[in-house]
Amino acid sequence: MAERSSLYTRPLPGGGYVEIDQTGDPVAGFCVRLRVERRADPQRRAGHQAPVIATAEGTEPGAAVAELREIAASNVSVAQRIQRWQTGRG
Repeated sequence: MAERSSLYTRPLPGGGYVEIDQTGDPVAGFCVRLRVERRADPQRRAGHQAPVIATAEGTEPGAAVAELREIAASNVSVAQRIQRWQTGRG
């Protein structure tokens, strides 16, 4: 199993956070993911994975991280991605 490394985190207004993480390696390729944890209370986070609202894959993670960081830095973009994620679940 590939090791996960956190590349970027920022708090959300009202609690929770967004995080960009990466798994993979140069040979197999990288997967860069944008996760959003909406639960403000850390105790409520136990046993739950934060939903992945955007992903990018490839052999060079730099461009993917930049793309996802642009989304992660904007509360509006994060909210839009959460809506897409919720729609996809229903």
